[in-house]
Amino acid sequence: MTHAPASGPPDAPGGVARTHARVLALDVGDRTIGVAVSDTLGIAAHPVETIRRRSEKADLERVRQLADERQVERVLVGLPRMLDGSLGVQAEKVREFAQHLTRYLAETLPLPVELWDERYSTAAAESALIESGLTRKRRKQVVDQVAAVYFLQGYLEFLRLHPEGRGEPVPEPVSEVMPKTETSS
Repeated sequence: MTHAPASGPPDAPGGVARTHARVLALDVGDRTIGVAVSDTLGIAAHPVETIRRRSEKADLERVRQLADERQVERVLVGLPRMLDGSLGVQAEKVREFAQHLTRYLAETLPLPVELWDERYSTAAAESALIESGLTRKRRKQVVDQVAAVYFLQGYLEFLRLHPEGRGEPVPEPVSEVMPKTETSS
């Protein structure tokens, strides 16, 4: 199913209605995936659900279902970079998940999948939830989707300032055996 972007207000600049694409954001962890979605105007991010990870196929299918139900036009996967910007073990796991998601969606619901720096999103979400007075049990249930809201909101702000911008493309998987290259001396 192909989704048409929602129209913006008819009084948009130039008298032409602006269009925006809804974005589904994923905060991928080992046990859960926090999910958030943007509104049709590309202004605000909203929490959707926390997927309890069961198997890769079930996880990918649930993401596909949510993307279809929410009529999104792209999926944004949070990339947990280290403080210095490098990629650690968890970031490599997330990149691999994004690669699998890209392939899975290509077969079922062709959507672009992009990576977005999500440093500090979980810490910011946890802090906001503590401030709001939620119990520890309730915070644990929603922290991943709130983290997805945080980095999706940052992405939407970036697009507002840089309309031509996008997230980082999902890299192709690197084969286990790299061909040897000869260097000239």
